[in-house]
Amino acid sequence: MSTPHNSAEKGDIAQTVLMPGDPLRAKWIAETYLENAELVSDVRNVYCYTGIYKGKQLSVMASGMGMPSMGIYSYELYKFYDVENIIRIGSAGAYTKKLNLMDVVLADAAWSESAYGYAQCLEDSEWKYPSKELNTVILSTAEKNGKSLQTGPIHSSDVFYHENNASDKLQEMIDKERLLCVEMESFALFHNAALLGKKAACLLTISDSLVTGEELDAKARQLAFSDMVELALEAALTVNLQAGKQ
Repeated sequence: MSTPHNSAEKGDIAQTVLMPGDPLRAKWIAETYLENAELVSDVRNVYCYTGIYKGKQLSVMASGMGMPSMGIYSYELYKFYDVENIIRIGSAGAYTKKLNLMDVVLADAAWSESAYGYAQCLEDSEWKYPSKELNTVILSTAEKNGKSLQTGPIHSSDVFYHENNASDKLQEMIDKERLLCVEMESFALFHNAALLGKKAACLLTISDSLVTGEELDAKARQLAFSDMVELALEAALTVNLQAGKQ
């Protein structure tokens, strides 16, 4: 069974999926970390790979950019491919000086002005939440492996480029909701997981600061993302091991 956006057959995709935004990053993760990685879908060049990580099956699939794209791919994974867990791994822009470049953030909530939930099922909450179970696993995995991790609420935005006349309103929102950083996908992911009774989490690497103007160069991005990816892989392994005991 395939969909208009995914040529994989049912059973080709593991129950736990890591989701970077960039298809080439999905390819890099699969080729770098998975044994016997197989490309199971490349519709629209949105790559999905399934392979083995430390003896357990795992998939890596790109989400594309923005909530509509994440909304399509995550919904189909949950609804049509029996995926149980999705861990988003992406980049973010810091809203606070407390976050430095290369810091890794675990979202404990996503705030958005997006109408995604309302358009999808007439649900109009401004807040969406990850799986407490997945977040607990990620936090314990980070502690076990000596990985520094910051946790807090994030902003999922529909807009990458804000015009100047919107900047004051944006800052009011950031201050009011105490948002740590901004990305563009997790609100839709968390919404779909809750809607379909599945689990989702989001790990983000700070790639630039909207406070200081600093940003990572290409080499630093690869190093920073490796740290986050390895944390996500180990957390996914724990999730799979726990599922095997049930």
